[in-house]
Amino acid sequence: MLDWAWMGSHLPALAYRLSQHLYLAAIALTVGFLVSFAIGIAAVRWRRLYPPATAFSGFLYTIPSLALYAAFVPITGIRSVATVEIPLVMYTLVILVRNVVAGFDAVPADVLEAADGMGYSRLRRLWRVELPLAVPLMIAGLRVASVSTIGLVTITALVSSAWGGLGFFILEGYSRFFPTEIYFGAVPSIVLALAADRAFVWLQGRLTPWSGAGLLTEAA
Repeated sequence: MLDWAWMGSHLPALAYRLSQHLYLAAIALTVGFLVSFAIGIAAVRWRRLYPPATAFSGFLYTIPSLALYAAFVPITGIRSVATVEIPLVMYTLVILVRNVVAGFDAVPADVLEAADGMGYSRLRRLWRVELPLAVPLMIAGLRVASVSTIGLVTITALVSSAWGGLGFFILEGYSRFFPTEIYFGAVPSIVLALAADRAFVWLQGRLTPWSGAGLLTEAA
């Protein structure tokens, strides 16, 4: 049985932990995308960089999350946001780097030739031609990374209760054998992941109406 009275009295705590969860996930996705975007552009321009970049990001993803969090505690401190953010950013790279490069690779060669024929500089061609056409695959990567990151944020409670997000309730409920508190953290985490996925679907539809994503969004 769920303790509805307990949940009602802890709604302010839920709001705080939910906002914290969003804060941690948003920083990780933003920084991870910026780093991946820079690596992706470099890898597209100099193809020799792509294999080591993907190999390194893939290696980071194989490191167990709890071990990676714990490794930063002696360096950045147990109550520092950097302790949880650095691993979260690192885990986004394996998804985002590949999707950034795949997005640019998906731009048709004849479109690039037409842009060159119109006298576009390399930088102008990147921002006016390549980037808009690469957006669908980039957002697809962000959709996957957002769900993954939101899930990983819950694990941070095992390392730092100060930055545990909704995972704080899950850990506390488990340690106290209190199912209500476990659900109090788990259900909002699931809803948050689903909402983030739908938000990126909506964003893709607005940024790339020609791709048909907007029609799919409306139909859904």
